[in-house]
Amino acid sequence: MVQATVALRVDVDTRRGLHDGVPRLLELFRRERLRASFFVTMGPDRSGLALRRAWRPSFLAKMWRTRAVRLYGVSTLLSGTLLPARPVGAGAPALLRQIATEGHEVAPHGFDHVGWQDRVHRMSAARIREDLAAAAHAFDSVFGSAPRASAAPGWRTTPEALVIQDEFAYAYGSDVRGLAPFRPLVGQQALDTIQIPTTMATVDELVGRTKDVAGTLVRSVRPGLNVLTLHAEVEGGPWLGVLRDFLADAGRRGVALARLCDVAEAARAEADRRPPVPVVRMTVPGRSGWVTAEGHPAEHG
Repeated sequence: MVQATVALRVDVDTRRGLHDGVPRLLELFRRERLRASFFVTMGPDRSGLALRRAWRPSFLAKMWRTRAVRLYGVSTLLSGTLLPARPVGAGAPALLRQIATEGHEVAPHGFDHVGWQDRVHRMSAARIREDLAAAAHAFDSVFGSAPRASAAPGWRTTPEALVIQDEFAYAYGSDVRGLAPFRPLVGQQALDTIQIPTTMATVDELVGRTKDVAGTLVRSVRPGLNVLTLHAEVEGGPWLGVLRDFLADAGRRGVALARLCDVAEAARAEADRRPPVPVVRMTVPGRSGWVTAEGHPAEHG
């Protein structure tokens, strides 16, 4: 039987997530002797601007279901509006280096998280390149080296953005939702940067929709590679217990846990065996708005 592996990805979207949630996650991972991949927003925390999405019923429903005020805090929900938009990753270089020193992978999660998530499909090529370059430059300023991977905010990207991202020669991108590693197809071009998609539902998508969140996650693990995306504000906050329960149950079932960089070489080999496919937009139960996802060969053209 094929071993089940869950690659743990931690998205750090906000200053609160970085300064409050990350230390809690580091403590848990230390205790469980686990390593994960942390994708950190490198630029300003403009989370308050996300309230522009309030006209979407699905956004309001998610805010209510996840108890957003408790989850993010008032200061985060006002950041970039009534409160200054302070830097996330670029404002905490010592903490980012600590994450890496403890054996975890660190990579950019965009520069302006809200700006990218809300506007990438309307951005010019120059603006996309500027945002990607700003994230990479901020990362280099912290670590003295270029990043080796990237994850798009909110799983939102476009074919044009993926072509531009290819210029950065990342070992992989984790920008989309999907079932298995693949090579994106844009027009007739198969890109060099493979995608290692998030394959599992996230805790914030399940909260309020199922009583047994940890059990639901464990039961969704398939043989082979799975990718679980955590959020520093969620599992590093009120839902830390759910993560703890998931890790315990996964361990009892013999599930291997890894960083994304640990599985990247095998993921590249798997992507090379599969035909390249386009990316498409889709909706995910429990998440507001669209995300980018792995398409199918039949969807090309």
